[in-house]
Amino acid sequence: MDEELNTVDRRKNEFTHLRADEARPLRDRMLSEAIHIFEYIGLLIIAIATVYASVVEASHMVASGVVTLGDLLLLFLYLEVLAMVGIYLKSGKLPIRFPIYIAMVALARLLILDMKELTELEMITIAGTITLLSISVLVLRYGHVKMPYVLHRRSTDK
Repeated sequence: MDEELNTVDRRKNEFTHLRADEARPLRDRMLSEAIHIFEYIGLLIIAIATVYASVVEASHMVASGVVTLGDLLLLFLYLEVLAMVGIYLKSGKLPIRFPIYIAMVALARLLILDMKELTELEMITIAGTITLLSISVLVLRYGHVKMPYVLHRRSTDK
């Protein structure tokens, strides 16, 4: 009896109880493939737009002969977006930390560039938001290290 329960538990953890790709109806497989194609098209558009924006920003820096901290932070944001696209293409998964990193850099850039126009309350709010995002990254990393998703992965996943 225990062996039978262990087999059922193992099947659930490895997702082997789900239908194999061949057993899925043709319309489901076609819909899944269409979604993947549109995903890749969207990622390609994001990557091309990001590279274009980076080139425009770099050419602006060269033309003006000045590189500011805001320019560097903007280029860093572009690199983070490209890294996020690359990771998504490689693994098919998007770590939630990357959008949080991008938000933190964007808020830091806002704080640095618009400091003269911001009120004290707005500055404190932005700094507090950056702090909360930092804490959320720490919590996510801690959870990932201490409570990995291994039990919910297929045996074929890496």
